[in-house]
Amino acid sequence: MKTTDTLTLYGTELRSRLLLGTARYPSPAILMEAVKASGTGLVTVSLRRESAGERAGQGFWSIIRDMGVRVLPNTAGCHSVKEAVTTAHMAREVFGTPWVKLEVIGEDDTLQPDVFALVEAARILGEEGFEVFPYTTEDLIAAERLLEAGCRVLMPWGSPIGSGRGLNNLFGLTALRARFPEVPLIIDAGIGVPSHAAQALELGFDALLINTAVSQAVDPVRMAGAFAQAVAAGREAYRAGPMEPRDMAVPSTPLIGKAFLG
Repeated sequence: MKTTDTLTLYGTELRSRLLLGTARYPSPAILMEAVKASGTGLVTVSLRRESAGERAGQGFWSIIRDMGVRVLPNTAGCHSVKEAVTTAHMAREVFGTPWVKLEVIGEDDTLQPDVFALVEAARILGEEGFEVFPYTTEDLIAAERLLEAGCRVLMPWGSPIGSGRGLNNLFGLTALRARFPEVPLIIDAGIGVPSHAAQALELGFDALLINTAVSQAVDPVRMAGAFAQAVAAGREAYRAGPMEPRDMAVPSTPLIGKAFLG
């Protein structure tokens, strides 16, 4: 299933609302097949993986280029403004793109973003010509500050990275979507199964970034395809206009004309 509308980020149209991470796959061949099965037009790549070893890094970058998809470098593992900004500069040089997924981690157990450092780093990078995709929380004030810093896309977490818990704070995420109706919002982190993905798109979120739920599945290629279908279905359901939940039952069959026995 394919949706009839496109996702536009920083003026660039993408062919899918499913974005895929490239870490922790069993093999490069499975990664390539999963990317193909997902239908994604964008993958994230960690500079730290690319730079882990000169030969290994070159080989991995060659695989990514062969996929024919756009690359979104990330600053995964950074814990300070200086570290994140420096990593972003290196990523722009290595991958040749102004796009960067900005991560500044503030707490190790949950990998929760440090929103204060995130805003500062986003402002610095925006002034230097980067197009920033900030990994943030559902906090409305943090979102406002990131937009003021020049971000035109927000990437709120669903739940902690790699937890597979889905959308932990439905109230907060729904409020975020309602507060910024024109801003592309991409759920990043915590998605575990395709039903989580469909739910996010049904709520009106524009896309999802998924890594662990695909790469750590028993069959990553099949799971990538399942997520592609869930994202497409969720988006179509949102565009169709779902019915509102009700507290009371409403009969689906009208009572008019029904025979009553005396």
